[in-house]
Amino acid sequence: MSTNNWPTHAYVPGKTMRHPEGAFDGIRDTAKPDLTIEQLAECEAFVIGLNYIQSGFFWEAHEVLEPVWMILPDPSRERAFVQGVIQIANGLLKLEMGRPKAAARLLVISTDLLAQADHPPSFRNHTAQVGRFLEALRAQVDMH
Repeated sequence: MSTNNWPTHAYVPGKTMRHPEGAFDGIRDTAKPDLTIEQLAECEAFVIGLNYIQSGFFWEAHEVLEPVWMILPDPSRERAFVQGVIQIANGLLKLEMGRPKAAARLLVISTDLLAQADHPPSFRNHTAQVGRFLEALRAQVDMH
C-alpha cells in the first residue's frame, strides 16, 4: 500500500487550505472499472479511504472512496455500503465544520445505507471498522 500519499493536513472547508488539484489521483486511480467487487473492496482507494477516516482526514476519505462507489453496480449492496462509508466521512467532516445538524442528517443517511447494504460479503473484512466509524459519528452527534 502506498504511504507517500498521506495528506499533509486535513482539509476542513472554511478552516484549512484545500489540497492541490489532483493530489489524490494516484490513490483514486487504483479503483479501476475492470476490478471485481472483491478487488474493489481491497483496492488502495478503499483501504486508504478507511485509514483516512480513522486518522481524521474526512474530506480526503471522500475523495478517494468516491471512485470505488462510482464503479460498483447500481443498485447493489456493495454500492450502498461504500456510499454509507462516504456519508459517515461527510458527517464527521460536518462536525469539524461546526455543523451538527448536517452531521445528524448524514448519520441518518449513513445508517439507512448501511442497513440496506446488510454486510455485503465482499466487504466483510471492513464491516467491523465501518461499524465503529458509524458509532463514533453517532456518539459525536449525540454530544451536540
